Amino acid sequence: MEPMLAAPLPPGQMPDGEQWEYEPKWDGFRTLVHLEKGRVTLVSRGQRDMTRYFPELIEPARALGVGQVVLDGEIIVAGPSGLDFDALQQRIHPAESRVRTLAERTPSRFVAFDVIALEGEDLRKEPLNRRRVRLETLLASARPPIHLTPYTRSAAVAAEWFNQFEGAGLDGVIAKSWDSPYVPGKRLWAKIKHQRTADCVVLGWRWDKYGKTLGSLLLGLYDDGGNLHYVGHTSSFDAATRKELLKKLEPLRQEPTAEEMGRRPGGLSRWSRGRDSMDWQGIRPELVCEVAYEKLQSGERFRHAARFLRWRVDKKPGDCGFDQVESPAAFDLDSIFAVRG
Repeated sequence: MEPMLAAPLPPGQMPDGEQWEYEPKWDGFRTLVHLEKGRVTLVSRGQRDMTRYFPELIEPARALGVGQVVLDGEIIVAGPSGLDFDALQQRIHPAESRVRTLAERTPSRFVAFDVIALEGEDLRKEPLNRRRVRLETLLASARPPIHLTPYTRSAAVAAEWFNQFEGAGLDGVIAKSWDSPYVPGKRLWAKIKHQRTADCVVLGWRWDKYGKTLGSLLLGLYDDGGNLHYVGHTSSFDAATRKELLKKLEPLRQEPTAEEMGRRPGGLSRWSRGRDSMDWQGIRPELVCEVAYEKLQSGERFRHAARFLRWRVDKKPGDCGFDQVESPAAFDLDSIFAVRG
């Protein structure tokens, strides 16, 4: 079953009214936890069985004290500064020995925010307010690594969470209709995520999957030592824009030196994702563009594809540094779980 989804809204458009409920938006793996007669199965949003990668969650799920339940939530990994999505991604490893080592070194947690079925009863048609009561009752005695996400009915409190919880690595806020049923696969919730802008050096472009035209721009920023680092790429463009961009970029073609590739995070393999190096094309670092992004992950690269906004012909490439990236005030992750609606 595909989980219920959320449609994106701009940061300044958080819905308000008596029909809304708000929750923190966790930066993890969306997961449905199935417990059936002692058997635990973790299923990703893409229908992938994730159970073997997170063995430390199996016994805590069994300890919930019920025979059958389906929970909706997120698997997260906490680091010294809050949520650590890099560490979470590394947990998906083919070697069983490595999986066990990582389970001890970077243990995961499960944050529940909905209950879909309980002891043979299908709860999808029940309104969220009733499902929330069932969820709170079920998890009343649960202990880490199983957590219950907090919620609020106040848009003002949700706005405070939006700003404060980013310091613990959270993405933003989810708004849900308090009276709505659970509708799998439908974007009937709303998500309000952080978004900022940055001026980046264009390092080159990725070819599309057919290798015939431009797919996205490769972006870079300078560190304090004057080294240019690859930080991510833009989202794709329409056909007409791709043609215009190729005309603009073709005269600047240049293959980066080994030294240049070595000082960019991940080097060549990160650029090409393990494929042939012809999947991307480097250019002289002379152009600057402004992009919108959500988060600079681990202080090194954009968490998702950035959105191209405009060219900055008024800005020099050397002025595009990491210093323009905002760092939110630190916030204690565990204190979020103590919040009650």
